[in-house]
Amino acid sequence: MHKVVLASSNKGKLVELQAILKRRDVQLLPQSDFSVSDADETGLSFVENALIKARHACLATGLPAIADDSGIEVDALKGEPGIYSARYAGSHGPEADVDNNVKLLRELEDIAEADRTARFQCVITYMRHAKDPMPLICQGTWEGRILFSEEGENGFGYDPLFYVPSQRCASAKLDAVTKNAISHRGQALTQLLKCWNSHH
Repeated sequence: MHKVVLASSNKGKLVELQAILKRRDVQLLPQSDFSVSDADETGLSFVENALIKARHACLATGLPAIADDSGIEVDALKGEPGIYSARYAGSHGPEADVDNNVKLLRELEDIAEADRTARFQCVITYMRHAKDPMPLICQGTWEGRILFSEEGENGFGYDPLFYVPSQRCASAKLDAVTKNAISHRGQALTQLLKCWNSHH
């Protein structure tokens, strides 16, 4: 098994990525197993932040690292919360999801259904080592719109507010297999696995 560090402390992301990578003989270990702290996400784009996180994990562990930087872009908010999706309402930890969703609903309360278009963006980077001059960078986009209230119990983050037109329901109503097949993260990982064959 190849050991690769996941540069994230997000349990939801770990479960999704492990489920997809298991088939590839990759043992994905959370950076918390190595007592690695979260990197300071000082980049101004998903790509920059994913690279910062992956490099930080490589440096701390000496192992290859995968980092995922993702978020939701809402057209009526000029692309916000974007890279600030995880800390949109300013809180951290388990209550952050709840606070973020409350804030997003409040910001959009006067916006009509047709104008609530949004998309999840995901960038996944893979670095062989901290000085890897050519990291793999894979990207996925998932189009939908923001609901007026939360629906469903699955997923995490903004999933209860993200309506998926092809499935006619919120992302949080999808089972994990369906979500991983069509989500922004699923798409980015599919790309990563394709690139990996020639890179690994």
